[in-house]
Amino acid sequence: MSGNREYKSDVFSMLMQDKERALQLYNAMNGSSYDNPEDVEIVIHDGGISLSVRNDASFIVDARLSIYEHQSTVCPNMPVRSLIYFSVILSDMLSDKKKGTKSGKNIYGRRLVKIPTPHFVVFYNGEEEQPEVQELKLSDAFEKPTDEPNLELKCKVYNINDGKNKAIMESCGWLNDYMTFVNKVREYHADGAFDDLAIDIEKAIDYCIDNDILKEFLKTYRSEVTKSMQLNYEFDRQLELERADAIEEGLEQGIKQGLEQGLEQGLEQGIEKGANKMLFTLVTKGKLDIDTAAEEAGVSVSEFEKLMREAGYKVPETV
Repeated sequence: MSGNREYKSDVFSMLMQDKERALQLYNAMNGSSYDNPEDVEIVIHDGGISLSVRNDASFIVDARLSIYEHQSTVCPNMPVRSLIYFSVILSDMLSDKKKGTKSGKNIYGRRLVKIPTPHFVVFYNGEEEQPEVQELKLSDAFEKPTDEPNLELKCKVYNINDGKNKAIMESCGWLNDYMTFVNKVREYHADGAFDDLAIDIEKAIDYCIDNDILKEFLKTYRSEVTKSMQLNYEFDRQLELERADAIEEGLEQGIKQGLEQGLEQGLEQGIEKGANKMLFTLVTKGKLDIDTAAEEAGVSVSEFEKLMREAGYKVPETV
């Protein structure tokens, strides 16, 4: 997919691009003790980071592929998205694209083609109360539920807020430092106006640098971190406003219908309308490309453009 999901380029993803940090988190999550960062291969894609660590016994085939994502909300569609991410990564691996060849693996042959063992993880640090660990399953999205799904994907969501998953946080020092930084931004901006957000982020950066918390990272990437945090806050703030409007609209619609089923349908329709309005606004402001917005809305690009026009929004011209 083309486009720039800038609002998703969070500080967590920036930190994870360093192999030593990635390896430290990998070890914390898997109880392993790898000590050579060069054993780590990182693949960045739209929605997270896939982390592949080579097997001790073989440096030819990757033994384990972990797809890590960071979210400030728990999205029930994570297993579906993870399936798509894994399929794209696996397709690249089997086609040997990284080596610049067209040969790849013969998945139609008689010899079994080995693939890396996948592991899907989401790190949650939103302000809404969530359990320490929860498991989302692909089969929950099936329109016709089955006790024995032929295809299953399990995605673990780990809450990394204060007091949660202490063993992981203690094993991975930089992840704990990251949450200290996030909490400082929340603390400084708790009662601040939105226009003061950049100033409050700068205060949090100064605090962390003065207290040797992600010091070198924040000194090196100060402007990028500030911009990333601003974009994330803007997105989350607009999402919250649109959800509030959607819930109110859904309640009114449900009450008018006078039925419990009508209330439920009204809420669903109102929330969907509010979420689409948020996406329309982000696309119009140039904060989100239309391909990504259509994916988030679960429709084709042409259908999304049609919805934009029907809602009175101008569809941006494509180059």
